[in-house]
Amino acid sequence: MFLDDTACNLASLNLLKFENPETGELDIAKLRHAVRLWTIVLEISVLMAQFPSRRIAELSYRFRTLGLGYANLGTYLMVNGIPYDSKKALSICGAITAIMHMTSYATSAEMAKELGAFEGYEENKESMMRVIRNHRRAAFRVSDSEYENLSITPLGIDSRHCPPELLKAAQDDADLALREGEKYGYRNAQVTVIAPTGTIGLLMDCDTTGIEPDFALVKFKKLAGGGYFKIINDSIPPALERLGYGETQINEIVNYVKGHGRLEGSPCINTEVLRNKGFTDEVLQKIEEQLPTAFDISFVFNRWILGDEFCKEVLRLDEDQLSDYEFSILKHLGFSDKEIEAANDFICGTMTIEGAPHLKQDHYSVFDCANKCGKKGQRFIAAKAHINMMAAAQPFISGSISKTINLPAEASIDDIKECYSMSWKLGLKCNALYRDGSKLSQPLNTSASTDIWDEEEDELQESLAHPAAVQVAEKIIHRYIAKRRRMPFRRNGYTQKALIGGHKLYLRTGEYEDGALGEIFVDMHKEGAAFRSLMNCFAIAISLGLQHGVPLEEFVEAFVFTRFEPNGMVMGNKSIKMSTSIIDYIFRELAINYLGRHDLAHVSEDDLQASSLSTPEPVPDYDEERLVSERTMSTEESRSYLEEMSGEGSATATASLASISTDSEDHAMHANDSGGMSILSDSSEETVSGISFADATASRSQTELVQEARMKGYEGEPCGTCGQFTMVRNGSCLKCASCGATSGCS
Repeated sequence: MFLDDTACNLASLNLLKFENPETGELDIAKLRHAVRLWTIVLEISVLMAQFPSRRIAELSYRFRTLGLGYANLGTYLMVNGIPYDSKKALSICGAITAIMHMTSYATSAEMAKELGAFEGYEENKESMMRVIRNHRRAAFRVSDSEYENLSITPLGIDSRHCPPELLKAAQDDADLALREGEKYGYRNAQVTVIAPTGTIGLLMDCDTTGIEPDFALVKFKKLAGGGYFKIINDSIPPALERLGYGETQINEIVNYVKGHGRLEGSPCINTEVLRNKGFTDEVLQKIEEQLPTAFDISFVFNRWILGDEFCKEVLRLDEDQLSDYEFSILKHLGFSDKEIEAANDFICGTMTIEGAPHLKQDHYSVFDCANKCGKKGQRFIAAKAHINMMAAAQPFISGSISKTINLPAEASIDDIKECYSMSWKLGLKCNALYRDGSKLSQPLNTSASTDIWDEEEDELQESLAHPAAVQVAEKIIHRYIAKRRRMPFRRNGYTQKALIGGHKLYLRTGEYEDGALGEIFVDMHKEGAAFRSLMNCFAIAISLGLQHGVPLEEFVEAFVFTRFEPNGMVMGNKSIKMSTSIIDYIFRELAINYLGRHDLAHVSEDDLQASSLSTPEPVPDYDEERLVSERTMSTEESRSYLEEMSGEGSATATASLASISTDSEDHAMHANDSGGMSILSDSSEETVSGISFADATASRSQTELVQEARMKGYEGEPCGTCGQFTMVRNGSCLKCASCGATSGCS
């Protein structure tokens, strides 16, 4: 959101690490030092970065864009007892962002003093200084008329609600950044963004990501390999302590939210009751081990935890019952829905703070999250609060903010329209709206499944209310899937040969009369039978999908960037030079040729155009000629052979052969590792027509020998001892596979 075709490396600071745990105040000196340090690190990384295209690489180097940001703002506000949806929170967000942003620009100006400004600075100097001045004005929250060339007034820092020390630090840093920039310019055009810090936030020990509030007090993250794991907000105890609650009160509130994680003391379902129903100590121990991470006790009572032997012999369950995912062992044991729910609240928690013992209603807003918490929670942060928080930070971000504006499942189209309109009026560069449950799968959930809390009667009524619609939709879907567009018997297409990581691949396509892709064939004849068969089956599956109407775009999005061996450099394709796998290569090739997706190519169409300055090198019709085998013939044998082949000219041929030395001694011939051929005798090198074989080998160019060695997996450098091109990587040095010599330290 800064300049088209630019990119930046990201770095995010965990704001909670800069908090004084006793006072809750932000350690401004430490924050400034971290910002200064990471601005320098990101500047260094500009030279180390790799980019997806030449255009992006050029502009990112020319403008030297950085991506410094922060995470855990929502947690910082919560542990200090500040509601996310409050004016004080907006002011604190604006001040912290301004300190980070302006300190980073001041550091950039300091680097410009020593290294010079970025390449595009002089031609953009006037505009950039105007932007920096507007950043400073937002820190002082000047009147609307003082901003330069702005049609939308930014939301500045409100001094009435901002802590004085934060406000003063932000304004001092704004003055410094402008003053230093006027003297020396800036090393970087962009310095700050706020990244999403999703999964990486877990490694950073963050309860919240980026500028977000918490998604829910207790949430379940979907794992890529299947399953979920339970995430509990650890900010609740320090927040309650900051609000003045005692240790006993805090423990009871926390247990109400996340549960006790044990059977002992649980109402209705506990160790004593389960023992009376035949549960052994061994089985109870297995259950106890699973309860702390469970989000519903029903999921603990299953065949995989209890064991098939126990389920069948003690609980008298048959295979059909155990295989039925809707079957409830707890209900089979005689527990009612209310008893299961009461035990679940005690063991796994209510997952909301609403209704917790001792908690004052005035403090509920401190623990509000982006979504309703658990099955009983009703409170959540309104979409307007998300937008206001982004508006508080945007005046001090040179890039943009990656943030999800969460909407409840019942949000309407008008609600979404209002969010976009409000974002535009407050000067946001972008936003992302997400209505809870609008996708079939989402990474974070506030409960295991809505089906857990729904009564069977409600489900029955819902199914009865719309039976016709379901049937009609089902017919349409089945008719669509069952329709297949047959390929013509004679079809056009092309064959593309390529080498991927040294593995030869042939991709053949078949097209309909209108040029649309209808089938593919993949041939890797030198691979094993199993791998080759899998690739054939994969090609058939893709072909059937294409013929049944699956868009090629869907296959491309699904399979591009898949990573497995073999992969690496691609030879033989004019547009694709690297591939993360064979599947990645196949769908890059198809996307480029049938969808015009040149963004997936490594060489653009313009670069492929031949010009007077760049013309393609001619490709030889044949590979280089190599000596495969030879046999020395006697003069009599040669004369007989030539007489048979041609009746004329035999005298000349005989005279020529006579001049060839035919030593009767045995000669040894072997191929060396670099691909050359050595013919050795006991006394000296064999010569043919006065030309030694060593001279013939030496006549091959250095480039040919290097290329041949690299194709065989060597480094392409000659050995300093034996001269062979068989050097392999050995730590930080090279080792010769022929003689064992090394290039130095190893």
